[in-house]
Amino acid sequence: MKSMFRSLSIYNYRLWFAGALVSNIGTWMQRTAQDWIVLTDLTDHDAAALGVTMALQFGPALVLTPITGLIADRVDKRRMLMLTQVLLGVLGLGLGLIVVLGVAQLWQVYAFALALGVVSAFDAPSRQAFVSELVGEKDLTNAVGLNSLSFHSARLVGPAVAGILVALIGAGWVFLINAASFIAVFVSLTQMRRNELTPSRPAPRTKGQIRDGYRYVRGRPDIVVTLVMVFLVGTFGFNFAIFISTMATVEFGQGAGEFGLLSSLMAVGAVAGSLIAARRERPRLRIVTAAAAAFGVACMIAAVMPNYVSFAAALVLVGLSSLTMMTSANAYVQTTTPPELRGRVMALYLAIFMGGTPLGAPVTGWITNELGPRWGLGLAAISGLLAAAIALWWMIRHRGLRLRLYRGERRVRMEYLGDGRAVVKDEVSPDAATREIAVVEANNQKS
Repeated sequence: MKSMFRSLSIYNYRLWFAGALVSNIGTWMQRTAQDWIVLTDLTDHDAAALGVTMALQFGPALVLTPITGLIADRVDKRRMLMLTQVLLGVLGLGLGLIVVLGVAQLWQVYAFALALGVVSAFDAPSRQAFVSELVGEKDLTNAVGLNSLSFHSARLVGPAVAGILVALIGAGWVFLINAASFIAVFVSLTQMRRNELTPSRPAPRTKGQIRDGYRYVRGRPDIVVTLVMVFLVGTFGFNFAIFISTMATVEFGQGAGEFGLLSSLMAVGAVAGSLIAARRERPRLRIVTAAAAAFGVACMIAAVMPNYVSFAAALVLVGLSSLTMMTSANAYVQTTTPPELRGRVMALYLAIFMGGTPLGAPVTGWITNELGPRWGLGLAAISGLLAAAIALWWMIRHRGLRLRLYRGERRVRMEYLGDGRAVVKDEVSPDAATREIAVVEANNQKS
């Protein structure tokens, strides 16, 4: 248990964790309220409009990646995050005011979603890279897992609270509460002990720095495979706002409170996945692959559930598998990338993860409108299974993944060269079917 929460023994990380938890609760409250007003107040249950809102919110990450990643590697990340918290708070305040005053229109929500996406495109890579400055390389995997725990613990609380508040006092006040929540992160950043931070060396101002990040990723086929998986699942699988809202309202005829409860129940599984990720010393590509397959199966199960209660139960599995996959992928890319390139590489990661939403959300919304919410979940299931199949093919083809039956021991053992970072030696006999792979002791310990 102690090792699971070891990063919290670091003063600066404790401050960050507490501030981020408060802000994350506000963020989830706003997401729930925003989805609700687009779906029920500003349109007549138009899933495509909800998809457009998501596309505008996440699209800037794709367009601005070359700039925001480089900026994250060049500037003081703490100061950058202080600026983005102020801007995010101002946007939440503005959206809240127009909703409270009763003058909100769909195009205005679109405009705020776009502005939020632009600021978040600068915030996200600095936020990701800042974690290593708080805890150092040794505890980075643990800190990434705890960050996910914070995010998804807030997901337990935020949507449920938002559903109740929307029903009692209206969505506008939820946006205003979220605006105030950014103060927590801002205060935590101002109170940190700067002498205990371990800032990475700023990238020098030379030509070709953006290309350096892409060149590094191209030379790491294991990261390329990870990014392909993240793209597929992030684009066509992580459209939970569309799935959950339409299943709650269209398929099961529920209201705002029940809609918020579904998001919170999915977060139960996500929190469990975060705790599992925090326990691991090092992330593994095979864990990412297994979790992608599990996500596909979980979405398939959720899609065929006959009633609200069984669907809610299936969402726990969806949350567990989705969070395990994305946390493991995030930690794997971070921990295997040099600190001086981490901002650019993580910006690319986030662009692929969130930037696919402008494509996936409208497609999912259209399928949901035309064929029904269950088919939207079916698309998510396909994305997870396809991502796992691609990774398995790559590991079999390029990393020697094999299942071998040892009759004397009466067991099957997986033999795998790992993630390509250990020294390996291939011994190939004339008969390719008898090819044996000798893995050095360090790699055996790693596996």
